[in-house]
Amino acid sequence: MGYRILETEDVAGYLRERGHWGTDEPEVREVSDGNMNRVFLVTATDGTRGLAVKQALPWVRVAGPSWPMSPERADAEARAYEQVAKVAPDKIPAIHGYDSDNHALVTEDMSDLEVLRTILNEGGTYGPDTSRRIGEFVAQLSFATSDFGMASAERKALIAASVSPELCKITEDVVLSEPYLEHEHNHWHPGLAAFRSDPRLRTEVAELRHLFMTGAQALLHGDLHTGSIMVGTRDGAPVVRVFDPEFSFVGPIGFDLGLYWANTLVSAARADALGVEGDHGGQLRLSWDAFRAEFRRLWPTRVDTFFDDAFLDRFLDRVWTESLGFAGAEIVRRIIGFAHLTDLTTLPDPVPASRRALLLGRELIVRRAELTSPQDVEALLC
Repeated sequence: MGYRILETEDVAGYLRERGHWGTDEPEVREVSDGNMNRVFLVTATDGTRGLAVKQALPWVRVAGPSWPMSPERADAEARAYEQVAKVAPDKIPAIHGYDSDNHALVTEDMSDLEVLRTILNEGGTYGPDTSRRIGEFVAQLSFATSDFGMASAERKALIAASVSPELCKITEDVVLSEPYLEHEHNHWHPGLAAFRSDPRLRTEVAELRHLFMTGAQALLHGDLHTGSIMVGTRDGAPVVRVFDPEFSFVGPIGFDLGLYWANTLVSAARADALGVEGDHGGQLRLSWDAFRAEFRRLWPTRVDTFFDDAFLDRFLDRVWTESLGFAGAEIVRRIIGFAHLTDLTTLPDPVPASRRALLLGRELIVRRAELTSPQDVEALLC
């Protein structure tokens, strides 16, 4: 059977065909709220169990057929989950199956959890373990799929299988090009012409773009932000789940960290604008400390023993610096490029906070080599 786009009324039968559901009739509702795909929640009428079905459409969901997009992007998501399940199964949803013909993924129902961005936008704060677990997640996935943690032949096969030119081109354009050009995706505010024409900024962004295009260090989530993280509690214990790795590809480790940091820094700008208390600005430090500690913990297990501890120090310093640059680029994109952040757009007056965040993004890009610690970054928030 060829590819078919699932509608709400099709989902229960589809799950039965795939062996994921019995004969009872479930409740099915569409809960799509991302830019790219359709998502359905399937719940037993007695509420005892549930599944989620995510299907990649042959176009960008929010744009429709006017923006075609290969549904094979779901293959990258399934591959990413497969790799993460080997090293950090507690940080992703349980995967029940992937249908490559219909580009549909069946996972656990996470409706008992909340999207981290939603919590923050409603005045909540980060849980005590959230950023630590995100730092560990990036370390575990990146180490295991790098030349440190994976045999050469196996890693080359992973690189070949994970090539995603269509989605990488979107990131190259949307994050690392369009905000600095005249483009229909941009949302220009008064006074930004000088920002766009800043020669130093453009050169530094060009360097980050080249790194993104060529730095095949490890398998990445590729779109790691507060909207792709769900948190909550189960059985009295905190739960953090990373989802939506459809932009996954083999690239520079600092890109995943940078995207998460950008979103935490923007959430800090929102909290400051609203006078919300909480350690929003300290989340970069918490995630970096956890990433570094976990990477060091894994270091003795590396495949190639030629690399010594002095090299590890140098390598981690480089990841730190590159992460700051990518964080700055993501902040700029989220303010003047495509896909603005609701953290800022839902403020009573988004302009002051947006301007401050935009200047912070520039500082992270052009001064990333000077900012040698999380405390240096936190000082920029004051």
